[in-house]
Amino acid sequence: MKGLPFPADVKFRHVLVTGPPGAGKSTLIRKLGGWSEEGYLDLSRRRWWTDQALALRPREIHLGFPFVGFDEALAVFDRAWLEADPHPKLDLSRIQLPPPKRHFLSVDWRRRYVFEFILPPADELFAQRTARARHGTHPVDEHLDLSIVTAQLEVFRQCAAYLAQNGLRVYIREGTERDPTCFVEQKGNGE
Repeated sequence: MKGLPFPADVKFRHVLVTGPPGAGKSTLIRKLGGWSEEGYLDLSRRRWWTDQALALRPREIHLGFPFVGFDEALAVFDRAWLEADPHPKLDLSRIQLPPPKRHFLSVDWRRRYVFEFILPPADELFAQRTARARHGTHPVDEHLDLSIVTAQLEVFRQCAAYLAQNGLRVYIREGTERDPTCFVEQKGNGE
């Protein structure tokens, strides 16, 4: 797609790009020629899959996550998440999931979108964000250390795995120049 490797079943208008700050979301969207305006999606909100922010694709989506001890969703760059010590634990039970397709004419919300999580190795992401911080263009890069980057990546990894386990289409790309990978369901008995 636009010179970037994608699985054959992924269509241009299905892609939602997400990941922690500095992972390369905007870069990937520019390469795809997608919708350049960022969107925000609260995964704990009822029926988030019908949100207007998802109407324009491909696009960059910042995710709001439900965390233990917090009533409202937080992005991993929100002050409340950054200042918590230790960083709050993701509350997977509060992530709302689209219903499975019920009949022939219903919308298959679990197959409608493809989540492309950009999750580079922590040391690479930390180096990218440290270099970006010198320009002062992104306030989310202030007061950054490797432990913050590692914790942010872990939240996104847990979310990606949870969405994939529940039937949503999820791919992980370890940087904008790398091929996407998908989750493989284990059948048991070592399969």
